[in-house]
Amino acid sequence: MTQPKQTPALAPPRPLAGIRVLDLSRVLAGPWAGQLLADYGADVLKVERPGAGDDTRAWGPPWWGEGEARVAAYFVCANRGKRSIAVDIASGAGQRLVRGLAAEADVVLENYKVGQLAKYGLDAATLQGLNPRLIYCSITGYGQTGPLAQKPGYDFAIQAEGGLMSITGEKGGEPQKVGVAVTDVMTGLYATTAILAALVERRETGLGRTIDAALFDVQVAMLANQASNQLIGRRTPTRMGNAHPNIVPYQVFPTRDGHMVLAIGNDGQFARFCESAGHPELASDERFRTNPARVQHRDVLVSFIAQWTAQRDTAQWVGLLESAGVPCSPILDIDQVLSHPQAAARGMVLPGDSPDAPPMVAAPVLLDGRRPVADLAPPALGAHEARWLHASS
Repeated sequence: MTQPKQTPALAPPRPLAGIRVLDLSRVLAGPWAGQLLADYGADVLKVERPGAGDDTRAWGPPWWGEGEARVAAYFVCANRGKRSIAVDIASGAGQRLVRGLAAEADVVLENYKVGQLAKYGLDAATLQGLNPRLIYCSITGYGQTGPLAQKPGYDFAIQAEGGLMSITGEKGGEPQKVGVAVTDVMTGLYATTAILAALVERRETGLGRTIDAALFDVQVAMLANQASNQLIGRRTPTRMGNAHPNIVPYQVFPTRDGHMVLAIGNDGQFARFCESAGHPELASDERFRTNPARVQHRDVLVSFIAQWTAQRDTAQWVGLLESAGVPCSPILDIDQVLSHPQAAARGMVLPGDSPDAPPMVAAPVLLDGRRPVADLAPPALGAHEARWLHASS
């Protein structure tokens, strides 16, 4: 993404400057990792299919750009900071080109089916034979081993098979997926951390690593406390709507003009909530005085609280409870979030203030108070072939 000229003191941090990444991935998990590496300063080359490119280029509307050059907003969200070349890896010439690029790269990212790239001589063993320093990261649905290794992996399916949908949705209702492809995103993040760890290790060993990142494994890890509840409590978690399995009250409550989230995490916060709500006596009631007791008497307590919260508007509750140090929040839609004063203060939205730069969400970290952001917009398909073809010839 093209940014205004900045003085060196104000330039975005580039901790991965000089690191070259060959991104053979498409859709979301792999491209998400590649974009994060680009934001950190790596030079990321996206290798795409001639003609169509990454599948998500066509996943619209909405679109960014005009005519044949337009791409879907979906593609935009995960491909900032990359250069693009169109290569037919099924051809001998394409395979030679990619091998030449890998020989000079630090990282290869790919999310092909298990064994598919070996047919083209682009697998980890072949490329690391040419470049022992290469960090080769494969992202697949189920990993390189196991009975489902050959099964294609899609976020929706993994949310189902990996247990997330069994605990998402209303109690007794239809299982629900999360509204974002969260398993893809988290797999991209886990892959990035593994790549960064391998880059640090390589300083000492001089050798790369082969990274096997699986959406299924990540989804199992993402079960977090719910998996621990199963392993230790021996009771299978189920859908509870917006309620929390281990903490009460920690869910959505109705207000006079809508809903709000109440997220009480300890007994002190609960006592302050009861005081603020005008019912201090409830905090000393043995049924509700401690969190284990509140979990045991969840239904009774939630019924009381719902009656109280319905008597005030959301904004009134938020003002009252925040002043008392009780965690709560309004429930905002995405437009409200992206225009929120906090998002503006943190620089979370890149404005897209030129024809070459679409509006995007920024990387969600600061390094020494500055936000890392790649200086290239999501690329047009094959837009950088001249440079790379020349460099690899």
